[in-house]
Amino acid sequence: MKRAGLIACLALALCAASCSSGSAPSGAAPSSEAARAASDASGVAKRASADLGVDEVLHSDNITPIANVPLEAPFDGPHSWNTDLAFQGDYVFAGNYDGFTVHDISDPAHPKVVTRVLCPGGQNDVSVSGDLLIVSVDDPRADDRCESDFMAPSTKSGWEGIRIFDISDKARPDYVAAVATECGSHTNVIVPGPDPDAFYVYVSAGGPDPGAPNCPAPHDGISIVEVPVKNPKAAEVVATPALFKGHQGGGYGGCHDITVYPAKKLAAAACYGDGYLIDISDPVKPVVLTTESDRTNFSLWHSATFNNDGTKVVFGDELGGGMVATCDSSGNDTKGANAVYEITPARELVRHGYFKIPRVQGSEENCVAHNGALIPVPGRDIMVQAWYQGGVSVWDFTDSDHPVEIGFFERGPLRAGLRVGGSWSAYYYNGHIYSSDITKGLDVLRIDDPRTDPAKDVTVKEFNAQTQYSYRG
Repeated sequence: MKRAGLIACLALALCAASCSSGSAPSGAAPSSEAARAASDASGVAKRASADLGVDEVLHSDNITPIANVPLEAPFDGPHSWNTDLAFQGDYVFAGNYDGFTVHDISDPAHPKVVTRVLCPGGQNDVSVSGDLLIVSVDDPRADDRCESDFMAPSTKSGWEGIRIFDISDKARPDYVAAVATECGSHTNVIVPGPDPDAFYVYVSAGGPDPGAPNCPAPHDGISIVEVPVKNPKAAEVVATPALFKGHQGGGYGGCHDITVYPAKKLAAAACYGDGYLIDISDPVKPVVLTTESDRTNFSLWHSATFNNDGTKVVFGDELGGGMVATCDSSGNDTKGANAVYEITPARELVRHGYFKIPRVQGSEENCVAHNGALIPVPGRDIMVQAWYQGGVSVWDFTDSDHPVEIGFFERGPLRAGLRVGGSWSAYYYNGHIYSSDITKGLDVLRIDDPRTDPAKDVTVKEFNAQTQYSYRG
């Protein structure tokens, strides 16, 4: 999703520039028919997704939906949309345009709402570290208070950036600090530093916004916030590196999402018009290693995921900003899809195959590659990913040239009057898949498949999808 006020114009501009058909390069994903046949051979239900009734559920034989926690007051407004997820112990934190929810998932089949914190500020993406929850605000507010009103981007006094909550008491999160950042915070990622008493937050946001004093041109970098663990009120911006100078996509710059792999001292950045591989040996002074563009097949570079060995990166294309039906019957297998890149010993990116869900969606169903992460299967590269109304897809990219779907869960089209919905984020955490559905709340899925069952032996204490750690220690 794009920042308020830019959704419509950016989606139209991107579609106008990139929706024309084009031949896929060598190494691209197999055709829709070939991919569908491969999925069918793997035990995936064959019924056409486009034939589903409103909210009707369809899933592959190896995935079982076991729980759903619907949205409820105070998150019951027309734009109380669920967003990203972060995990810690027996809890999952679910962002929402109106705040965030803390769920107790000690029993995944019976998740419970611990609290819902009303604190509007789209899109309220979340990351967790110890007793602190970082929340992104990408809509200008009158000030940094939760009670503040939305303001026009042209307002000089408008505030946007990150909010910091103390979550030592999960039932009573305490709002302890706020840091204003240039162009706000569309997403955030936690980066550990050399001192355990502090960590860094890479803040990504698009821009510039014409006429917005808080988002001036050229906006070709990110904001880096240092957060003292014991004194989060002292959090502040310590660097604003111009990482993407000269590489702004169509005049729109900054970055959408960054994923870091601290053990490899690498970051992969998906920055609207381009993808980047970045050296983060010094977290405050990141250095771009290589830049990758794909104007023929990609439009809005949205997110990045490393494989566990740090030898591959999956970049996703959010063509249309999540508002467009890219999974319809057009047959285009690259736009709105994923591209698998291998990292050479020289730390360059080499493109291999593409992956797009093989299940045709309706012409009114917003569907495009969105947030996902690895399923921790030793020796294989398997990922679970959200596709908005395309649902949740589990796919294997061990063969970089021929990735294939091995499981899925989805619902039929939304009821009349709703235009945006489906899975925003889907992640595997300690034995189950959790999906943040924009309008339906939190879904819990169980996957039973010999290809993914080894992941059930992997347990982590904390999980942020954009801060990757090796699941082999």
